[in-house]
Amino acid sequence: MLEKLENLENRFKELSDLMIKPEILSDQKQYIKLSKEYKELKKIIDKGQGYKSILSNISEAQEIISNEKDEEMLEIAKIQLSESKEELSKFEEELKLLLIPKDPDDSKNVVMEIRAGTGGDEASIFAGDLYRMYSKYSESKGWKVNLVDFNEGTSGGYKEIIFDISGEEVYANLKFEAGVHRVQRVPQTETQGRVHTSAATVIVLPEAEEFDVDLNMQDVRIERTTSTGPGGQSVNTTYSAIRLHHEPSGITVSCQDQKSQHKNLDKALKVLRARLYELEVEKRRSEESLKRKSMVSSGDRSAKIRTYNYPQGRITEHRIGMTLYDLPKVINGDIQKIIDELMLAENSEILNSSN
Repeated sequence: MLEKLENLENRFKELSDLMIKPEILSDQKQYIKLSKEYKELKKIIDKGQGYKSILSNISEAQEIISNEKDEEMLEIAKIQLSESKEELSKFEEELKLLLIPKDPDDSKNVVMEIRAGTGGDEASIFAGDLYRMYSKYSESKGWKVNLVDFNEGTSGGYKEIIFDISGEEVYANLKFEAGVHRVQRVPQTETQGRVHTSAATVIVLPEAEEFDVDLNMQDVRIERTTSTGPGGQSVNTTYSAIRLHHEPSGITVSCQDQKSQHKNLDKALKVLRARLYELEVEKRRSEESLKRKSMVSSGDRSAKIRTYNYPQGRITEHRIGMTLYDLPKVINGDIQKIIDELMLAENSEILNSSN
């Protein structure tokens, strides 16, 4: 542990020196990259200082116990030794978690896509419920939600909805939400009271900075159209809606949320970069066996991850075998407990694989 801390302290000092060099300050991409590394290392260095201080206290107490004759001083030293050893164990566990290699995307904002799956109108309604759940969760975290594009369902909700969320450590929390979410309940259109199962797919993409993706605009065909659906006078009169076609990948992105064509273009480009970045991330993850084996954040969009059972008020998180009986709170955005358990499970997997 001490050797690891010493190596990290050397890197921390190196970063401090690098970040004041003129050639780094003038290179935005490099400066931001080093700043993120510096910020993450500082958490470990600060915790490491506390760890070293406890080791010093233990050494001091042991020396007193070995040499001191005064009974009162001996008793104080023994208490200090016992307390310091307890603290040391706690610090070691915290440091182990901090030393787990971080997902480089954890600090990023996200682009989320929710698509209705099997279940017809009920699936669209459920997709709307999920959108509200993530919106309320984001509000509780102080994050900002921006709508990008949507296709409404015939009986409410959405066939598809795309939105971005910005804030602190957004991807770190929401990456676990990717996958198939199932709902079991009596649909509003069901006259005989039978429980139906419907599904919606949630996609969580880390938002790519401009320098994360080498996007050549020569490869992008921009189609400008009039907006559709509700929205006032600008609908069907102003060419504000944007559709991007990325020729090399075949990816298509639409945005008509804003009346301004320029704002819609910015939003659509953000989604396009996120999707292109995801292709790169998938390549990287396919090379990491740990990610491939992980049941917590496999990134498999077809994987059934959670079931929302309304008749029993039950949430089942299939990846970790977790069951909760407070569905109304969860569907209203109180999902942090589930996310915390998923984070813990993933960290345990990583720690076990490194032992």
